Amino acid sequence: MATVAAVIASTHHPFYYRASTSTGADRPPFADEWVAKIEAFRETLTKARPDILVMVGSDHFHQLWLDNMPQFLVGKAPYFDANWYNEEREFGLPRMTLPGEERLAGHILRNGLDAGFDLAFSNELRIDHSITCPIITLRPDADLPIVPIYTNIFAPPLPRPQRFVELGRTIRQLVESWPDDKRVAIIGTGHLSLELGGPRQFGAHGPDPEFDRKAVEWIASGDVEGCLAEVTLDSLHLPGNATHGFMDFMLMMGVAGAGAKADHVDSLDLFHTMEAYFTWYPNGVPE
Repeated sequence: MATVAAVIASTHHPFYYRASTSTGADRPPFADEWVAKIEAFRETLTKARPDILVMVGSDHFHQLWLDNMPQFLVGKAPYFDANWYNEEREFGLPRMTLPGEERLAGHILRNGLDAGFDLAFSNELRIDHSITCPIITLRPDADLPIVPIYTNIFAPPLPRPQRFVELGRTIRQLVESWPDDKRVAIIGTGHLSLELGGPRQFGAHGPDPEFDRKAVEWIASGDVEGCLAEVTLDSLHLPGNATHGFMDFMLMMGVAGAGAKADHVDSLDLFHTMEAYFTWYPNGVPE
C-alpha cells in the first residue's frame, strides 16, 4: 500500500519566484528572509523522500470559467503544461511541464466517486500558480509526478467548509488505499486573510491580522472543530474579499487529521498578506 510520507499546507504567493531570483536594486528588502524560510520549509519535503506529489490548488479562472465550473476536479494526464500567459507577464513565472501520475489519479477518481464525491476530471488540464508556486518553493527540480486536484473557491455557489474537510479526509484514505508501494506527499495551498482589488489590499500586513492569528493556531494545533465552529461561507467575507481560499487550508487539516499538531510551522508577514507554512509527518519525523 502507498504511504503518506508528508502532509504539507502553504500559501502560494506568485511573487516568490521573482523576489527570490532578483538581484541588486531589483531585489526586495524582504527577499533574503523569505528565501531562508522557504529553504527550511523545502527541507521538510526533502526529508520525507516522496515518490509522488498529490497537489491541491484552485484554478484562478484560467482554464475553468462560469460556463463550466466543477466543485472538485482531478487532473489525469501523463503531463501538465504550466503556467498561463498573464502569470508569466505579471509574476515572471516560467513555463513548465510537469509529469503526471495517471494511475493514482484514476484510483482517486474511481474510489472518490464510490466514497460519495462526484469528482470531475480533465485529461487536458493546464495548471496555474496555485500548484506551480509550491513546486517552485518545495521541489524546484520539478522531477516528481503529480496528481493535481482543483477546488472551487471562487465562483458561488461554493462547497461549505465542512465539505472541504471531508474531502481532505477522503483524499488521505484514498492515497493510503492505493496498492502501489509508493511514498506520497499530499500538498495543498490556499491563503489566509486576503483582499484583492479592495481598499485593504496593500496594507502593512494581511487585511485581518486577528483572523490570521487564529487561522495559524487552528492549523498548527489541528483544531478542526474549533475552526469549523467559526468559519462559514458568510464569515469568510469579513477577513477580506478573497479569503475563501482558506478552505483549501481546511481541506489540508482534514488530510492531516483532527488533533494532528504540525511538525513544522512558520509564517511571514508580507505587506499585504501573511505567508504560512505547515508540515505534518503522519509516521513520525523522518531521520
